[in-house]
Amino acid sequence: MLLLLAYLLWTNRQLKLSAQQLRHSEQRFKSTVEGSGDTLWDWNIQTGEVVRINDKYGLNSATPGRFIPNQQRIHPQDINIVEKLLKEHFAQKTAFFEASYRIKDESGKYHWVLDRGKVIEKDENQIPSRMTGTVRDISHFKSTEERLNLFAKCVESLTDAIAIYDKNFRLVDLNPSYLKLFGGNREHYLLKTFTLPGYDSQFVNQVKSQLMQTEHWQEELKLRNASGVMLPIEVTIDEIKNNHGQITNYVVVYSDLTERKKAESQLHNLSNRDRTTGLPNRNLFFTNLEKLSQQGSHHALLVFDLDNFKKINDSLGHQLGDALLAKLAMRISKLARQQDTFYRLGGDEFALIMSGTNDIHTITRTAKQFLAAIATPLKVANHELVITSSVGIVLCPEDGKSPESLLKNADTAMYHAKQKGNHYLFFNDSMNEQAVKRLQIENLMRFGLKEDHFVVFYQPKMDIKTGELVGMEALVRFVTPKKGIISPGVFIPIAEETGQIIEIGEVVLDKACRDVKRWVDKGLFSGRVAVNLSAKQFGLPDLTTRIDIILQKNELPSYFLELEITEGTVMDDPQEAISIMRSLSAKGIHLAMDDFGTGYSSLAYLKQFPLNTLKVDKAFIDDMHSERGKNMVDSIVTIAHNLDLHVVAEGVESEEQLKLLETLNCETIQGYYYSKPLSAKDFERFLQAQNEEVRPNLQLVQ
Repeated sequence: MLLLLAYLLWTNRQLKLSAQQLRHSEQRFKSTVEGSGDTLWDWNIQTGEVVRINDKYGLNSATPGRFIPNQQRIHPQDINIVEKLLKEHFAQKTAFFEASYRIKDESGKYHWVLDRGKVIEKDENQIPSRMTGTVRDISHFKSTEERLNLFAKCVESLTDAIAIYDKNFRLVDLNPSYLKLFGGNREHYLLKTFTLPGYDSQFVNQVKSQLMQTEHWQEELKLRNASGVMLPIEVTIDEIKNNHGQITNYVVVYSDLTERKKAESQLHNLSNRDRTTGLPNRNLFFTNLEKLSQQGSHHALLVFDLDNFKKINDSLGHQLGDALLAKLAMRISKLARQQDTFYRLGGDEFALIMSGTNDIHTITRTAKQFLAAIATPLKVANHELVITSSVGIVLCPEDGKSPESLLKNADTAMYHAKQKGNHYLFFNDSMNEQAVKRLQIENLMRFGLKEDHFVVFYQPKMDIKTGELVGMEALVRFVTPKKGIISPGVFIPIAEETGQIIEIGEVVLDKACRDVKRWVDKGLFSGRVAVNLSAKQFGLPDLTTRIDIILQKNELPSYFLELEITEGTVMDDPQEAISIMRSLSAKGIHLAMDDFGTGYSSLAYLKQFPLNTLKVDKAFIDDMHSERGKNMVDSIVTIAHNLDLHVVAEGVESEEQLKLLETLNCETIQGYYYSKPLSAKDFERFLQAQNEEVRPNLQLVQ
């Protein structure tokens, strides 16, 4: 009995010890599970009950599913695959159930998990009744996997060819673009040693050596593609290192530069080629001239400017003008030596750089050839066009060392050549002095317009028979504080070229109208004031409006105004000139043709011009001492009278000229014989004197 009691006590103690060990074991197991971060589950398939240890997602509170325990928490897109894999395991098609899917926690956030389990019990019909397993959070791995997949897809879809080599430069992988570029199949290249087709092993070893030093290598090479065509390819090699800084791989990228080269070439052409003529443009001109200048070699620069090209553009249109330039460029480009280059600088200006020579004979012969080629008629759109050119020539380094100074001096020489027409001139220092002086005059005029330094002088027009004043011509004078009066012969041509003549002309017209209005109001004057109209002014589209504004401003009736237009101005475009003159005449403004006989007027046009007066140029008056000169003036006066025009002879300085003109029936004279040009103040005295002489004569008549 005592033995039995002792045995029962020992058994009880063993049971307690076993229970304690079991609790410790369960606790260790639970701690292990919790430490692993996994969720341990035990699923009674028949009852649907699930026991979970370390339930991180709150699945114990989830509503059981029809077939899957935590179905309500599984992402809708993943349910089908989980169900499929579970059924396959139940059907003993797989040793384990394993599925990756997204599961929602209690806060509604989805996590990627790896669910692994196994059926551990079956009923008498071999139907699974119990299953256990684990759920592991793989969100971090999934994110990494997605990144890796993304990078893989990027590499796969890149147009650049990519090859990956191991640390011994054996190829381990490549992308489809590599096969597209170089041909062949993937297996053909795998484990092959890195090479650069067309380059020897010495070069490849140099690449490897440099790569070891810099960790990066890049260079543009010529490699053959799958078709055997040599292509420009940029090869880039980079090292890949592991976390311990050890080289594991090399990535080689092959970038086909063919399209980029084409684009660069097109861009280069756009920025360095003239689109109209196809010639190198101003940008490339300066680049190449700079290179030549730095070499210190002798070369020549010829700058061509087409004479009166604007007339072709204005009369026939810019499209035809461009076609002319293109044909001209094609013609003269063929004349250049192989080492020389022809450029279009812009507009109608071209340049020829003659490399490696300063031989005057060679340069002169070339200039003559070009001038002759340009002057040869060109047929464009059923028009046979003739155009001439002016050429300025400079030598380097004699006439300048920088591109800017060479072009400036060539332009200066060309400007002087243009005065002769269809001519060439070499630059010299005196030209530069004139250019500086010209710039000074231009600046003085700009300042003079601002500070009101332009004044108007008046030269009387006298009736040749009575000696009475019938009108006067307004003449501009440029009076500067430091340089005194600057001759019109000096500043007017420059003003014409710069366009300043328009503003100067309006100043003269305004001041003349103001003075005449004052003299008319005083009863001193009843004739007309003649104001010169420059070619630039005559070409203004709003000329009539501008004149109207000045007349209205000064409250002067148009009757008192006469505009003098040179023969050359109206003959530039006779039909347009007729239209402009008619609009002026319709306003009651008298029109006079100045310097008649010095241009190339057609009598057919002369009779169409709505003129009132014809002025005989001083050059003809000076030549009247000869019989031929006298007959010339007689012919001009006769033509004028036949056209019912009033005749004014200008530049009359002697009584002999006066008497001859009287015999030729010229009505009015102007010149130093009666008076030099007078300031407004002096001319008012002249008017007063004229009126005092007229009054006694009137009394005698009465």
